[in-house]
Amino acid sequence: MKRLVLDKPFVTLAICVAAWMLLPFAVKRAARLAFFEFQAPIDISAEAVRNLQDYWALRSRNPNELIEAGKEVARLNAFYETKIREAKTLEAEVASLEQLLRLPVFNEYRAEAARVVRRDYNAWWQRITIRKGRNYGITVGAPVIFVGGVVGRVSEVGLYTSVVDLISSPGVRLSAIIEGGGERRPVSFQGRSSAAFSRATGSLEFVPLDIYLPPGETTRVVTSGLGGVFPPGLSLGVIAKLEPGGDGLFKSAEVSLDPRLASIMEVTVLVPLMPPQLPKGAAK
Repeated sequence: MKRLVLDKPFVTLAICVAAWMLLPFAVKRAARLAFFEFQAPIDISAEAVRNLQDYWALRSRNPNELIEAGKEVARLNAFYETKIREAKTLEAEVASLEQLLRLPVFNEYRAEAARVVRRDYNAWWQRITIRKGRNYGITVGAPVIFVGGVVGRVSEVGLYTSVVDLISSPGVRLSAIIEGGGERRPVSFQGRSSAAFSRATGSLEFVPLDIYLPPGETTRVVTSGLGGVFPPGLSLGVIAKLEPGGDGLFKSAEVSLDPRLASIMEVTVLVPLMPPQLPKGAAK
């Protein structure tokens, strides 16, 4: 009798799991989406409370420190305004050369800035939740970037929030190029699970044997643009050395990702202006 009482929670859990497995897929999906939308206001409220705490913390600072911070912000604004003008000039030159040489124009994106409201780091995936969803036109699969390069891609979209799988998540795999790697041949990049409080890393696979790195230097890894998801040339991380793979046919490497991924507060979602076209005869 005593053993039956002790096993009762496990029996109840087994019954619940069996009932969930027998439910139709449509019911499971509806329940998951309902829970996601129910959880979104909680995440947004928690982020608003953190902003309020930061506000009152700044109110308690010495006025002289705030004045110095304001001067530094003014200097940075002037610097960034100069860089924006330079970027517009370069964009005009690139557009003129593309028209002159009749080069193909890549898919254009709309940049949508979003604030991070939640982080979820564990051994299975590494995700962040941002404070924009379908209300701002965010779509599943949209690339997410920041000043340090690639952040990840959107995996789930709700009405007011979206979930982004970071490039450090083992479920993220994309095509990359090693800068200075000769013919700039594409290789495979994949996120790598890491222990708590450790630096984020990824891995390179299927690197040709005839690619070598400069000794004693780190080399940048960037997106190749293949697959139509990420634009080419976005930074993924750096590698220090290439090692022979287990099969002896390719090389592999550990990619050190930007450490700011663990504390990032603002990201930019690249929303495609033109939705991907389905092939003729494919079901919509």
